[in-house]
Amino acid sequence: MRVEKHTGFQRVRDPEEAVDRLKEMHVAATTALRDALERYLVDGQAPSTAELARFRYPELRLTYRPEGVMPASARAYAKFQGPGVYSTTITQPDHFRGYLLEQLRLLVQDFEATIEVGPSAQDIPYPYVVDHGDELSGRGVTAPELARFFPVPLLAAVGDEIADGLWEDQPGMPRPLALFDAVRVDFSLKRLTHYIGTDWRAVQPWILLTNYHRYVDQFVRWALAQLQGNGRFTRLVLPENVIIERGTSEEEAIARAMNIAWHRFQMPAYHLIAEDGHGVTLVNIGVGPANAKNITDHLAVLRPHCWLMIGHCGGLRQSQTIGDYVLAHGYLRQDCILDAAVPPDIPIPALAEVQVALQEAAASVTGDRGEALKRRLRTGTVMTNDDRNWELRWQQERRRINLSRAIAVDMESGTIAAQGYRLRVPYGTLLCVSDKPLHGEIKLPGSANAFYERAVGEHLQIGLATLDLLRGQRESLHSRKLRSFDEPPFR
Repeated sequence: MRVEKHTGFQRVRDPEEAVDRLKEMHVAATTALRDALERYLVDGQAPSTAELARFRYPELRLTYRPEGVMPASARAYAKFQGPGVYSTTITQPDHFRGYLLEQLRLLVQDFEATIEVGPSAQDIPYPYVVDHGDELSGRGVTAPELARFFPVPLLAAVGDEIADGLWEDQPGMPRPLALFDAVRVDFSLKRLTHYIGTDWRAVQPWILLTNYHRYVDQFVRWALAQLQGNGRFTRLVLPENVIIERGTSEEEAIARAMNIAWHRFQMPAYHLIAEDGHGVTLVNIGVGPANAKNITDHLAVLRPHCWLMIGHCGGLRQSQTIGDYVLAHGYLRQDCILDAAVPPDIPIPALAEVQVALQEAAASVTGDRGEALKRRLRTGTVMTNDDRNWELRWQQERRRINLSRAIAVDMESGTIAAQGYRLRVPYGTLLCVSDKPLHGEIKLPGSANAFYERAVGEHLQIGLATLDLLRGQRESLHSRKLRSFDEPPFR
């Protein structure tokens, strides 16, 4: 969202000073808002007009005035589309410090951009500064009463106009510096905590998304094993913010992990934290495109390096076998939920780095190569449907499946890929065939359980091995395929 032009900006020497100043301003604003809210709850004293002006996000501005020809850059991000002033509001600068410094250093180094920091005109809604929400319960006040005196979340002030290409240049106003402004980020951070059952700060930059809880069981077992050694992983964060530190005895760790009430949360998440900042998060998103869009809308503001879908699918080819893998090269999108933002006729490209890593990881984990790997790993189009019982419409679906040459059907992969494309987050899909609905091999309790026991562990290991391969190629991973001709400078 755009903010009105105003004064009070100061030029800073370098990116480090800029982020330090953003942190100082954000802490001052949120502390003032939190203190004023507490004072009102205690004695009913409303904030003054002068105080209200302090409850605002800090703003970051970059100015690029080239002398001569613009420098060329092969990077997909951290570059300007043209001269001018670029701006965004900032929240949680301490958490996003590494991300902000990376973007700013490149823009200063390559384009000699100047940096200014100042107060914005964008209010911080009061719900975004309370930690849990229960601070307000039992205090004798209502939300409508607080809304009379404090900034509240406004739907008109939060949106994805920049990401969706709806932003329009306005003469005399800064151009967007980032895809998401502060109020959009804070909106998603609160939603994330609600859905995943942990503090949003625990989410790692490498994300696995699955649609079955059995993958969670395998992930937790694997994560606990990592914590028994002296590797790069330091702790595991579970729903309800239960933390298992490295060195915890295996018996105690398992007992604590098995005692988690994960079912209290719609899409519980599990985070394996690493010393180098490149840990792994697994989210059980459940079934369906609505969940897939919901969680990726919010994960995207954290600017992860990659998200991969690892789940189950129905195989559509006679030659497939239960337990075979499907590496999606394309998507027949019948999820319907993103039709307005990313119409189905917009192609969602496969990202070469992700595709190669998935195939290499599959070969490494399974031990298969050449023809043996081809028999187990099929590449092609995945049909993502919003109707779990699409088989009941087989006569209507048959021609589309034939025309698309789809080899598998699921309910989430196309949505997750389209969201990655839309929100500029690298994406990929590796599915496992759990049934063959067109060939009489439907999912029944006995056969399904046998399949789960055999396939889930190996499938998860392929996903984890893929993320390991991708960690070393972060710059090329953020592909130019994800960027438009008028992108904001920040990735």
